[in-house]
Amino acid sequence: MSRSSRNSSKPYEIVERALELSVADGCVVIAEEESSANLRWARNSLTTNGVTRGRTLTVVATVGGAEGTASGVVSRSGVTGAELESLVRAAEEAARGAGPAEDGGPLVAPAQSLPVSADFTDAPGETTSAVFDAFAPALGDSFARASAGGRELYGFASHELTSTYLGTSTGLRLRHDQPSGTLELNAKSPDGSRSAWAGRATRDFKDVDPAALDAELATRLGWAERRVELPAGRYETLLPPTAVADLLIYQLWSSGARDAVEGRTVFSSPGGATRLGERLATLPLTLRSDPSEPGLESAPFVVAHSSGGDSSVFDNGLPVGPTDWISGGELSRLVTTRHTAALTGLPVAPSGGNLVLDGGGDRSLEEMVAGTERGLLLTCLWYIREVDPATLLLTGLTRDGVHLVENGEVTGVVNNFRFNESPVDLLGRATEAGRTERTLPREWGDYFTRAAMPALRVPDFHMSSVSQGV
Repeated sequence: MSRSSRNSSKPYEIVERALELSVADGCVVIAEEESSANLRWARNSLTTNGVTRGRTLTVVATVGGAEGTASGVVSRSGVTGAELESLVRAAEEAARGAGPAEDGGPLVAPAQSLPVSADFTDAPGETTSAVFDAFAPALGDSFARASAGGRELYGFASHELTSTYLGTSTGLRLRHDQPSGTLELNAKSPDGSRSAWAGRATRDFKDVDPAALDAELATRLGWAERRVELPAGRYETLLPPTAVADLLIYQLWSSGARDAVEGRTVFSSPGGATRLGERLATLPLTLRSDPSEPGLESAPFVVAHSSGGDSSVFDNGLPVGPTDWISGGELSRLVTTRHTAALTGLPVAPSGGNLVLDGGGDRSLEEMVAGTERGLLLTCLWYIREVDPATLLLTGLTRDGVHLVENGEVTGVVNNFRFNESPVDLLGRATEAGRTERTLPREWGDYFTRAAMPALRVPDFHMSSVSQGV
C-alpha cells in the first residue's frame, strides 16, 4: 500500500467507520498500523536493509440468540476505505453462520475498561531507518575489529513499531504504541567449526553496544579453541537469562486455569483442583508480568484476535494489570479469561505482554561462573518442543557453545546435547538465581521479546543425549 493511500484513511477513522457500518449486536474493531526497519549482514559486511509499512484490520462481530452469543472474526491486511464494508459484512456473516460461542457474553463495557485514550485520534507511530543512526556506524566498526581478529560476523537487526487502535460498539476507544527491537549476532571462525551467539531486545537501539557484543563473542570463540567430548548425563549447569526466558515463556503459555482444573497440565491436582498455593521453588522466586515494567512496557489492555483456551475476543479492552504468577516460590495465579475465570472460580488474570523473573540474587553470570567448581555454561536453547503436558516435560537442543567450567574458569567447549527438562521442575531444583537482566529469548524471539531473567544454577540438568549440532 502506498503511503498516500495509508494516510487517506486514518486508523481511528477506519475504526469509527467500521463500527458505523456494523449491524451486528456487538462489534469490535482492531486496526494495527505496522512499520519496520531492518539491517542484515554476513561475513563482516552489510547485505540488505529496508523499511516496510502495512495495516491489518480485524473485525469481530457478535450476534445474540436463544442459545447464546455467536462470534465471527475476519482479519485482512491493507484494507482501504472502499474495502471496509465487505470486511464488516464478512465478519457478520461468519457470526451468523457460527454456533453459540462457548466464551460468548457481553463485550467489555466502558466502566470495566480504561478511559478513552487521549491520543486515539492521533496519527500512528512510525519507525524508520533513523533508528539505526548510532547503531549502524558502531556495527561497521565491529566488522573491522572482527576481520582483524580473524572472525566473521553474521546477523540481523530489526525494529518494529505497531500502533494498535481498538474500538467497540460499547464505546471503548483505546490506543497503544508498541516498539520492539531485536538484534541477533553470530560470530564464526573462518572454517565454520566454531560459532558463538549473542542477542539483545531493545525498544530503540540506544542501549545496544555492538562493540561489547563483539568482544563477548570473541571471548566465546576463544573458549572454543579447546574441545572436550562429554557423554550424556546430568551436569551442574548455568542457564543464562536467554535460556531461562525460553523455558519460562513456554511455562506461561501452558498455565491456563481451565486446563489445570480439567486435569490436563502440570498445574493440575487430583479432584479438579489446581496447585495454586503450592510451593514450586525453594528459592524466593517471583515470576510476574506488568505492562508498566520499565523498558518492557506492553499493552495495558487485552487485544484478542481470536478465542482460545487463554484468550477471548469478548475480552477485548479488558485492563491488564500487574500479575504475580509465582510469588516467593509459590504458584499464585493461573491465566484466565472472564469466561474461564467464571468456570474455575478463579480471579480474572489475562496473560501479560512481558515476563520477569526475580530471584533475589545480585551476582552476574560471570560471577556465578567464578563460583563454579565444575559444570556447564550454556549459550542458548533452540528447537524446544513439548513431550508431556502433564509434567510440562520439554525437549530441545543446546546451540552455539556449551562451555566447560572448571575451578571458576571456562576451560573449553564441549559437544552439544539434547535436553529433557520441565521448567516447573527446574524451578524447584535451582540452587541459585543471579541478577535479573533484560534478555532476548532465542527460541521464542519471533513471538515474545519482552523478558527479564536471571541466570539459574541447576545442579543436575538432564542432558539426555549427545547432539552433533554446532
